[in-house]
Amino acid sequence: MAVDTLYTGGRIRTFDPAQPWAEALGVTGDLITYVGSVEEAPSARRTVHLEGRLLTPGVADTHNHLLLGFDDLAVSLDQVQSLDVVRARIAEFAETHPELDWVCAENALYSVVEGRRPRADDLVGVTDKPVFITTYDQHSVWLNRPAMAKLGILNGGSIAWGNPEIDPATGDPTGWVTDFYTRAMTISGLEELQRDIPMYSPDRRYRKITNSLEMAASVGITTVVEPQVPLAELDLFARAEREGKLTSRTIAAIYHAVGADGDFRARITEAIRETPQHERFRLGPVKLYADDVIEPHTAAMLEDYANRPGNRGHTSLEPTEFTKLFIELDRLGYQVHTHAIGDWGIKLTLDSIEAALRANGARDARHGIVHVECLAPEDLPRFRELGVVAAMQPRHASPDLVAGAWMDNVGEARWDRAWRFRSMIESGARVTFSSDWQVGEMDPLVGIYSAMTRARLDGQDAWTVDERLDLDRTLQAYTKGGAEAFHQEGSLGMLRVGYLADLVVWSGDLYDMEPAQILEQRADLTVVGGTPIHDARGELGGTAAATNVQAQDPAGAAGTATHSCAEPAADPHSH
Repeated sequence: MAVDTLYTGGRIRTFDPAQPWAEALGVTGDLITYVGSVEEAPSARRTVHLEGRLLTPGVADTHNHLLLGFDDLAVSLDQVQSLDVVRARIAEFAETHPELDWVCAENALYSVVEGRRPRADDLVGVTDKPVFITTYDQHSVWLNRPAMAKLGILNGGSIAWGNPEIDPATGDPTGWVTDFYTRAMTISGLEELQRDIPMYSPDRRYRKITNSLEMAASVGITTVVEPQVPLAELDLFARAEREGKLTSRTIAAIYHAVGADGDFRARITEAIRETPQHERFRLGPVKLYADDVIEPHTAAMLEDYANRPGNRGHTSLEPTEFTKLFIELDRLGYQVHTHAIGDWGIKLTLDSIEAALRANGARDARHGIVHVECLAPEDLPRFRELGVVAAMQPRHASPDLVAGAWMDNVGEARWDRAWRFRSMIESGARVTFSSDWQVGEMDPLVGIYSAMTRARLDGQDAWTVDERLDLDRTLQAYTKGGAEAFHQEGSLGMLRVGYLADLVVWSGDLYDMEPAQILEQRADLTVVGGTPIHDARGELGGTAAATNVQAQDPAGAAGTATHSCAEPAADPHSH
């Protein structure tokens, strides 16, 4: 019997232990129907000649913030190192967009003002309009004085979406707001943002989702996990499904605020029950936070920060309360993915998973710990022992991202705890890799390079090199590992007869390249369920995904003042 499409003439890495490599692969409808030799391959209605290129399972980007894709009416501060450039870009945008009441900007660096956090005073004289700036990691916001006045902060007022920083010397707000991302996703926080900040209108948030999905298709991603969706924004994904915009399979994790009660959990259960599960969309785990991030000294550490004696950060909840919450979520049958970055935050999450096993009994929950940036040695084997998935981001370990605040805050004595990819995989733990878009570049080739080198994108200054991986284990974490993380190993993550035909054809044979050459490659063809969602060469009669390809240049050019779609982020961490 003939297949619809036969792929042949290149290298096919299946990740199927029974048949790791193949010469030909056949697809009929949405399923893989042949994997084997060229000689035994069936006839085909259409043949894709690989011409020596590599074909692999499609990439599962298991931590990709579709909702945070760049805004097309916001100033890009991506990779901007100078306060003068920040001021110039904001001033230019305000002048050229007189119709906008607010100037919104994205991806500011904590280090843009040397030696301290930015303040409202740093924006004096730039514009009379209120200015709202998010940091690259979405955990902090920078406001000017008109913005603070409009929001009531200058008069001592509070906001539901963050904690205004107060100058201890004057008692006045500085213009810096912490704890933004976790509080912005609460019901009251999101309501206030949608009321006051134009960047959070439903239409602009929807455009971020669709732009991000276009980019995902263009870089070989066939499954994307939006790791924390507020209940109030689930309808944006329903709209995308109705309008045919969910090109990649999409799993949405529901954000659970640390202070939410049983009524909120009942709403989660109702949402899961009432949300139709489509071929391209389903609700996934519940997302928790154990701690915050290392750069502003708010991740929970077992010992003091190297440059802040007496400060170990903090957990998101008092530890016993966090464990009680985790036990309850496990009892209700949820899969839980927990943001945990500091070694104390990770230990607390592992302790809570272990407590849930004791309280509720063992099940194949595959709870995940997201980021795992600084791991105490004694906790490494617990991932395998407890069946925990480590959801990690290779790009975050690049020294051109972590040199400075991350390295200085943690201290060299603990650098050997950083992003232990190789140790985790060799311990037998389940590991899945992802981008953390738009905190890091979405292109998995950038992550692959980073996992293999632990170096800057220019190849310099490799660090903690004992944790480097080879290409094969890295690709497996991006494909098979992603399927296993969400109980999909029976239909995705491998190229096997009967599995869904989710695959990617790369522009060359990655196995025959040095890491630096991998950065020069691209996804030529991305296929979901046998249907091309990105076809750069028109091999299946399709067209390239409508994505700004220049924006994915891993060299990381500073870019223009606004984004038509998206650009790579400058720094890591972490939602």
